[in-house]
Amino acid sequence: MVVVTRFFFGHPVRLGGAAVALVVAAGLAWYLGSPLFLRTYTSETLRAAAPAAVAPGVLAQGELRYVDSVHYGKGPVRIVELEGRRIVRFDGVAITNAPDIHVYLSRETGGKWTESTSLYLGALRATDGSFNYEVPAGMTVADYKSVIVWCRAFGVLITWADLT
Repeated sequence: MVVVTRFFFGHPVRLGGAAVALVVAAGLAWYLGSPLFLRTYTSETLRAAAPAAVAPGVLAQGELRYVDSVHYGKGPVRIVELEGRRIVRFDGVAITNAPDIHVYLSRETGGKWTESTSLYLGALRATDGSFNYEVPAGMTVADYKSVIVWCRAFGVLITWADLT
């Protein structure tokens, strides 16, 4: 302890550098650690723009899968057609949080995908709840075999759902 005190005492540059390093380390720890305990919730309806008499048709569906003890998801994912629009619907799901999470439709199964052959749908809207992503017009939904939830910051698969 005495050596540490002597190293910093009377050296404002060293003390300032240590303070800056501490602030940077705390910020990095928050960025990396906070997703493990922070959750976000949303509850979007599927029929936001549809009359009550119109029922959505399910084109494909699957269940979110377990990757490992840190990366997993639970709940159903469906691609539905409603009033000529195709929508990827996450319905009552729970997904592990991480920084920079995005959703894709993949032409492959089993959690495999490549960004160049997949369809980007957008940033993950919430870790828990129900939410929708509209598939762009002109895309052939049958070409896509799974929904991928991916952490871009670390290049890690969070969860996926193979579609049937």
